[in-house]
Amino acid sequence: MINITIDPRIVQVCPLIEIGMLHAQVVNTPTSDELWQEIEREAKVIENQYELLAINNRPAIAATRMLYKKLGKDPGRYRVSSEALCRRIVRGLGLYRLTALIDIVNLVSVKSGYAISGLDADKIEGDTLALGVGEKDEVYNGIGRGPLNIEGLPVYRDAKGGIATPTSDEERTKFTLDTSHVQININAFGPEMPLGEALDLTAALLEKYTQASVITTSIYRP
Repeated sequence: MINITIDPRIVQVCPLIEIGMLHAQVVNTPTSDELWQEIEREAKVIENQYELLAINNRPAIAATRMLYKKLGKDPGRYRVSSEALCRRIVRGLGLYRLTALIDIVNLVSVKSGYAISGLDADKIEGDTLALGVGEKDEVYNGIGRGPLNIEGLPVYRDAKGGIATPTSDEERTKFTLDTSHVQININAFGPEMPLGEALDLTAALLEKYTQASVITTSIYRP
């Protein structure tokens, strides 16, 4: 399991922070019909439960948005990933059907409210992820977004640089069909679904749909 450190500036403004961590060996594939049906069922729950303007009131999303504001970032312009997923659902746009790993992370994120960092563990440099605050002009290429201004965003950095924020993960460590080891961080900046339950759900879905083995989980509290 990888080591985690957190910048005191984040802990100071977000004292309830917890990070659920999961590492596993997996076999990634295109998303199966069975997994997609699970996603569509959860999407229907979200669609029936929330109006568009109410999504920001989900506890996990509200806590992450508040952290953005306290770090000087506009959460309306740089949306939390779980918020963006739920907004797509409520607006009737649906979710993209991608690969099993990506869609499992999206399913857990929608269900729990947490922004989740899904990383190819073999592409992480070093043995530590440091959760800090993005700096001006820091180079960061969001998945499918190109250069992303992460100044003021919470950002995980490995020995080489930034690889994940609650808005978008970085291209360098993204899941591909060749991914065989995963590092998944469930970012609980405020409580919603019990974090242990979210980790158990993630592990169960990985076992069911990606032949996951050698699964280890832990919860980091500063």
